[in-house]
Amino acid sequence: MTSSIEIGLDTAGRPIAIDVQELLATRLLVQGNSGSGKSHLLRRMLEQSAGLVQQVVIDPEGDFVTLADAYSHVAINAGDYDEREIATMGARIREHRASVVLNLESLDIEAQMGCAAAFLNALFDAPREHWFPALVVVDEAQMFAPSASGEVSDTVRRASLGAMTNLMCRGRKRGLAGAIATQRLAKLAKNVAAEASNFLMGRTFLDIDMARAADLLGMERRQAEMIRDLERGCFLGLGPAISRRPVSIRIGATQTSTRSGTHSLLPLPDAEAGDMREMLFAAMESPPPPPPPTPSPVAAGELIERIARSDAQESADPASGDEGSPQPAPAPDSEAIVRAALEAMLADPDSAFQPDAMLYQDFSVRCRMARLPAPPIDLTAFRRRFALARVDIFDPADPQWSELLAAAAQLPDDMLAPFLLIARAAMDGQPCPDDEALGRAYGTHSPGRLRRLLDFMERQGAIVVRSNFGGQRSVGIPALGLHTAAD
Repeated sequence: MTSSIEIGLDTAGRPIAIDVQELLATRLLVQGNSGSGKSHLLRRMLEQSAGLVQQVVIDPEGDFVTLADAYSHVAINAGDYDEREIATMGARIREHRASVVLNLESLDIEAQMGCAAAFLNALFDAPREHWFPALVVVDEAQMFAPSASGEVSDTVRRASLGAMTNLMCRGRKRGLAGAIATQRLAKLAKNVAAEASNFLMGRTFLDIDMARAADLLGMERRQAEMIRDLERGCFLGLGPAISRRPVSIRIGATQTSTRSGTHSLLPLPDAEAGDMREMLFAAMESPPPPPPPTPSPVAAGELIERIARSDAQESADPASGDEGSPQPAPAPDSEAIVRAALEAMLADPDSAFQPDAMLYQDFSVRCRMARLPAPPIDLTAFRRRFALARVDIFDPADPQWSELLAAAAQLPDDMLAPFLLIARAAMDGQPCPDDEALGRAYGTHSPGRLRRLLDFMERQGAIVVRSNFGGQRSVGIPALGLHTAAD
């Protein structure tokens, strides 16, 4: 089966092909001003390669959802899901090799960046057995990997930029091949753009963008002027998957189009000036009274807190003069609610690999739904309690765990769960947990990170790893005087 697709024709009318197999290894960068034909180019590439490789499209404007009508793509409207659900879908996409279009058009720019970051990180963090080849197309990439800070918060910007950097710099070994398009190279973070080896440069007018495009194409600066004269739908291509020398390409036709179609001239409506004025100002001679002001929307969390507070006050103030008035409802047992929330979260297998902030948000919602006005513990305390719960320790104040927790005091909280997992195995005389169990406790699929974790704990004196001549391994806990069984 050939891995080449026809993208368009050169100036002599000869077909120009893109080697998809090579593209997966070398990535693609597309630049062109608005209206130069970037989206048309990406659509042509996606249509031609639809039967060759899994495709994932980050679509900020909803331009590519029509691919689902003609191909097997699944359109995901990001506005219908929260961050946790988006991350879960990203993991399942890698597992089932589904081609999807993540439609972000209903979100504002900050929400788009946060959603794209969660989605791309889930693709990147998939377990090794799901590292199938996938072409990840990101339109308007300068929004998700900006070269400078803008109006969005630094936290969201760093998360989005980190996800894009992982895609372009480290994604190849995980089967992810980035194909990103931007209006201006100057707006795109340099460490993201620098990882592409294939380039398709469309029309642009600013000197700085023309100079950078010419430099990437290996052209002299005086030749950069030709980039300004390119027609719409024409691009200069270069790279191991396209051509070893710069070649001018007119992108071919596509089978699908955007939902809005092309913006072409339409005849103006045929109406007399008086009729048009009557239509515009109809029913404005005596305007109706203005409606009452709409109250500002209340955030869901704040509303839940208000309901909880009002219920607590009503139950605390029994009706006066009534012998049969109901007694105040007992205050909820916060410790029992915390334990129930932790147990419910641990029942979800995906919780092991979620960020702490996302887990704490889930925990807060569960506490409020259990009629607690506010979470009884902050993020730092939750991180420790969740780590303990992963090894079935739900009551840290229980004296039977005091010696064990004292042995773990020298380690950071994020290393608490894997250490306690090993220590519990030593206390029970069991073999050391395997890498999969330790990775789940540490929240990683990476064997390298797991090895570095064990090395760090050994350097801190928390554990001692021993191997006998038969290759069997056991792990000792010096603070407890115990060791796991040899396996």
